[in-house]
Amino acid sequence: MLRNYLMIALRNFSKNKFYTALNVIGLSIGITCSILILLWVFDELSFNKFIPKQKKLYQVWSNANFDNTINSWLSVPLPIYPALKSAHANIRNTAVASWLGPHLLTVGETKMNRKGHYVSEEFLEMFEFPVVYGDPAKALDEPTSIVLTESTAKALFGNEDPINKTVRVDDAGDLQVVAILKDLPKNCSFEFDFLIPWSYHRQINPWVIDNEDNWGNYSFQVFVELNDPSTKEEVDSQIRLMLQEHGEDEIKTELFLYPMERWRLYSNFENGIEKGGMSDFVQLFSLIAVLILMIACINFMNMATARSVKRAKEVGIRKTVGSTKAMLVMQFLIESLLISAFAFILAILISETLLPFYNNLVEKQLRIPFESAGFWLAALALVLITGLLSGSYPAFYLSSFKPIKVLKGKVLTGRKASWPRKILVTIQFMFAIFLLVSTLLIYQQLQLVKNRELGYNQSNLISMELNEELKKNYQALKNDLVQSGLVESMTISNSPVTDIHSNNFLGWPGKPEEEKVLFTTITCKYDYSRTMGIKVLEGRDFSEDFPSDSTAIIVNKAALDVMKLADPIGTELELWGSKQTLIGVVDNVLMGSPFQEVKPLFMIMDNWGGYVTMRIAKTNDLSARLMDIEAKMKKFNPAYPFDYSFADQEFQKKFSTIELTNKLSGIFAALSIFITGLGLLGLAAFTAEQRT
Repeated sequence: MLRNYLMIALRNFSKNKFYTALNVIGLSIGITCSILILLWVFDELSFNKFIPKQKKLYQVWSNANFDNTINSWLSVPLPIYPALKSAHANIRNTAVASWLGPHLLTVGETKMNRKGHYVSEEFLEMFEFPVVYGDPAKALDEPTSIVLTESTAKALFGNEDPINKTVRVDDAGDLQVVAILKDLPKNCSFEFDFLIPWSYHRQINPWVIDNEDNWGNYSFQVFVELNDPSTKEEVDSQIRLMLQEHGEDEIKTELFLYPMERWRLYSNFENGIEKGGMSDFVQLFSLIAVLILMIACINFMNMATARSVKRAKEVGIRKTVGSTKAMLVMQFLIESLLISAFAFILAILISETLLPFYNNLVEKQLRIPFESAGFWLAALALVLITGLLSGSYPAFYLSSFKPIKVLKGKVLTGRKASWPRKILVTIQFMFAIFLLVSTLLIYQQLQLVKNRELGYNQSNLISMELNEELKKNYQALKNDLVQSGLVESMTISNSPVTDIHSNNFLGWPGKPEEEKVLFTTITCKYDYSRTMGIKVLEGRDFSEDFPSDSTAIIVNKAALDVMKLADPIGTELELWGSKQTLIGVVDNVLMGSPFQEVKPLFMIMDNWGGYVTMRIAKTNDLSARLMDIEAKMKKFNPAYPFDYSFADQEFQKKFSTIELTNKLSGIFAALSIFITGLGLLGLAAFTAEQRT
């Protein structure tokens, strides 16, 4: 019987090549879109799952209640790291890590900037990253050791064995390679190229030791491993008030553990409550995959029901010779399953062809896991669901014909027969229009945000990390670059203009005691506003003509709105227990999220800057100008490569996720319209055939 069904199906396909091709092409495009989308979705869902202890690992977060809202931070004070070890019996281990940052790695004549962390000795034991060579339990014990990833070791040492070889870090200290880790996959929350022991961090940076008993400096990230994840709530209740117990009671701040399995998808918080994150995009693209597949399936339904007149006599004859309705349903379902299988094979070929371009678009390393049994089970499920969904209505519709009527030529035609097709086509276009309108809305939102007033000039603005050698020779380098006409202006600050690295509280006359407002903090050298192109609205900028500017402060317009000072210039503001004289008010500068309002900001003159920013003089040959600047940099900063980033490019990175969403939704909306068009083409061709 099954062989008979297959032979009839193949014979029918051969007899109706055009309509079969339309169905296969439409379904294959829909399945291709679903495969590509689901590969992205499963990659997002698989973040950090390669780490054996993922369900037992947490990061310490804090909820700070001020400014009439709860603010959630993943940075905490350093003393929390040792204090948590004995805070609860179910805390197995804790680790501390610096923030990811670039460092100069030198081996002989090979010099390169790579990103890494300073981490405590427990770090590798807790996270158990795949090891090529070395003992994770001992790799970070000695301050003179360094752990490299496989690709970094290859870049530094070529084909030589890197173990026990020396790497010079930041042109300041020599460290010995003791372990090699496999390169971290793209679906990992960590992105480091190397790890350096925390003990070395303490040796070269005295400020780390100074903060070991400072419960008010939120500058570190601390991780926790629990023996039993089910005790998480119990541990939270035990550590919640740890900061207040150590004297930090000016602001009500509570600690909690945030599970690693939620870092990627749910790390957005609003008023202390988890409010999604990448999970929103996962749900959106999953919905798009379903809609496109449904559009393709509706095409099949329309074509099958439209051609019902052609197959009516076949149904009538089969019923008169003994075929039951179940047999006919089975026959038509097998036909749709065969078309679904052909479409799936074609979709796999198309997906494999498109994957390199798709990976480039989504910035991932996706692949179809042919070796996985799970993939083939999912593929079988997709073929069955697609075949049954697209073939169910035609199967029951065709099998319901009465043999006497169809043999007399009285098959249902006209308006009543066309109503189901009209409804299905309407649903198709509804889905396609929904995708198209969603794409347009995302695009308009993106353009609206991109066109916001920045408050500074991005043109020819570059920044680079400040190192000790550059810090020592900064003034001489600045004089040389400005006098040579290569740059218009230059400055040092604690963060680039496209990011916020520090926040602090500020006091002002008339401030209510209960009001706590967090101010974006910029520490800088002279010419900061001039270099960034920030407009001074009131008062003046920092100037070398005023020696007293070491105790001066500048605020932005948003800060002035908060403080409500009628005559701000000359007002004394309180910062860290000392008085700062307000000398100027600058325009609001969009440094943080482009989707949020500009926060209150203050600027002070200080030496804890970490970035050099320069405005390149206008030129018709930017590449040549950069080469000239690099030559000057080599003179004053010879040990380091000239690595820089443009402010406009860094700003564009803030839109990477929503731009990806816009591009993908646009592509899939266009494909959904194309699939719908294929269906209309088939229906039009069939109508023309009937009339002929």
